[in-house]
Amino acid sequence: MVVEDEPSISDVCRRVLTKEGFEVDIAIDGRVAQDMVAQKQYDLYLIDIRTPVMNGMKLYEWLKENHPQMTQRVIFTTGDMLGSDIGSFLEATGRPFLPKPFSPDGLKAIVKEALRSIESQGV
Repeated sequence: MVVEDEPSISDVCRRVLTKEGFEVDIAIDGRVAQDMVAQKQYDLYLIDIRTPVMNGMKLYEWLKENHPQMTQRVIFTTGDMLGSDIGSFLEATGRPFLPKPFSPDGLKAIVKEALRSIESQGV
């Protein structure tokens, strides 16, 4: 699942990851993602920190409360590394993150690494 409100970025994610053989669903914000999680279990969650309605931090907290095992499947994206609240949040979660703008190769690499980590941990 890709949680991203910018169509150009979600399109790149879908195109790159589909070419790698992944099935990609897009949620435009955390609220939409919540509804999708209720319907389907995902192997990985690529979550933009800053989305309208419900941001990535709130979505992560919701996952932590309602689907704690899924938090090990989260990768964050953000274009705002200067905000101290975001840096502190990312550090506290211990989850990988991909700074924007990112390259297709960077996206593929972090997704593959996260899936290897999930497999090795048996999550």
